[in-house]
Amino acid sequence: MITKRDLAVAMLAAGVSLGAVAFAQAPKPALIGPSVFRWEDMAPHKTDVGTYAQVLRGPTATLDELELHVTTLEAGKSSHPPHQHPNEELVIIREGVVEVLSGGEWKRVGPGGVIFNASNSPHALRNVGTGPAVYHVINWKSAQPTG
Repeated sequence: MITKRDLAVAMLAAGVSLGAVAFAQAPKPALIGPSVFRWEDMAPHKTDVGTYAQVLRGPTATLDELELHVTTLEAGKSSHPPHQHPNEELVIIREGVVEVLSGGEWKRVGPGGVIFNASNSPHALRNVGTGPAVYHVINWKSAQPTG
């Protein structure tokens, strides 16, 4: 004889199984393949501290996510308060002079300078120049090991 409890457990198991199947079959974003992004085609959006242009964001053949954006930061402004995150990132200064919090110290960086923000390392960036600072940010997230 099947009890109400048996029926409830069977329905819950069926629901979980169907959910897992639906999740597994959900369309995944297309992999980013060979691409070219022209400076003149980038569409910046106004922010409280300058502008922001998303160049790309999505999975690649070897990364769960690759993200690239270009920020223009007004003189005297900070991009955000010091923070940290598990993903690593590179910041490449195109124009202007900035100070970055790196390894617990503020360091000055100009055009052509490269900053590596390590995983879970507190970092921040502020424009200390007299004009706008323009920089490219490259973030990546690799597949996390399971089990």
